[in-house]
Amino acid sequence: MNRKGVHYDVGVETKGSMIRTRPSFDTEVVRREIAIIKHVLNCNAIRISGTDPDRLMTAAEIALKQGLEVWLSPQIHDMDEEETLSYTIACAEKSELLRRRYSKLVFILGCELTLFMQGLLPGNTIYERVDRPDFIEIVKTGAHNKLLQAFLSKAIRNVRSVFRGEVTYASAPLEAVDWGLFDYVGLDYYRSSHNKASYAGKLKSFSEWGKPVIITEFGCCAYQGADQAGGRGWMIVDRATQPPKRLNGIYVRDEALQAKELAEQLAIFDDADVEGAFVFTFVAPVWVHDQDPLYDLDMASYGLVKTYADGRGIRYPDMTWEPKLSFDQVARYYEQR
Repeated sequence: MNRKGVHYDVGVETKGSMIRTRPSFDTEVVRREIAIIKHVLNCNAIRISGTDPDRLMTAAEIALKQGLEVWLSPQIHDMDEEETLSYTIACAEKSELLRRRYSKLVFILGCELTLFMQGLLPGNTIYERVDRPDFIEIVKTGAHNKLLQAFLSKAIRNVRSVFRGEVTYASAPLEAVDWGLFDYVGLDYYRSSHNKASYAGKLKSFSEWGKPVIITEFGCCAYQGADQAGGRGWMIVDRATQPPKRLNGIYVRDEALQAKELAEQLAIFDDADVEGAFVFTFVAPVWVHDQDPLYDLDMASYGLVKTYADGRGIRYPDMTWEPKLSFDQVARYYEQR
């Protein structure tokens, strides 16, 4: 892989549940974390996602100054198509100013919009859409793909009118995208019990588009059974309170499983000759680690590091987190490539 990357969240806001994935944004912390991503995790690329344009541009410039290639991924959740398009174009305009100065910037004009934008599936929020008892049946009809393609066609025209660099989209497996519109095939590609047998073969089929394939997102949570859940691993949180404070049951923490899964998936990507991949995710500040398994929200996190509500890490005493086994696994893999 030419792009060895990790996902970095500067704070996504979800209107329906008012979840803020990064309540505090300290530029010195961001600068330090991005330096660790480059020099310790051995990344040469970073996917920066979030909602606030100022946070996005600040983090992107920090990463660009440190020599990382930035894949900028603005995300606004649970808005309608008009609001989403207006927001995306505005972010693309700001991104072009950075691209002119640093050049190493790719724009991701949306992420799994069938799930995260209103209008493609029934429901006003992500939870209303995916929690429907008939969710699978609705998706199987494929009706959302025509609506999605219409939006993407309009979005790419508008984005290219203000952004002169390369553009892609971070797609979900349930989405059929015309990749002829984009510079890269972009896949949020999680492995689970449902697709384990076809995971490698399906990935290779995307080469038929004649475009470089980027795994815009992949990962695994750190509990027993998370490898079976894949991209739904985070759904073990109890959503009775917002923001969540506990899990919906007792789970067994398993950092070794997470590390093993990431190594296996990276090897599959290499074998499929993908252009690059971004591990989801570096840190998840609101999913804090706790010694009580019921309250160990970090088990529902895909983070390579575990966050502490209070206190500091041992390896990095200036940070409020500690690397998991997966952090070292990914760092070794990237160093050897």
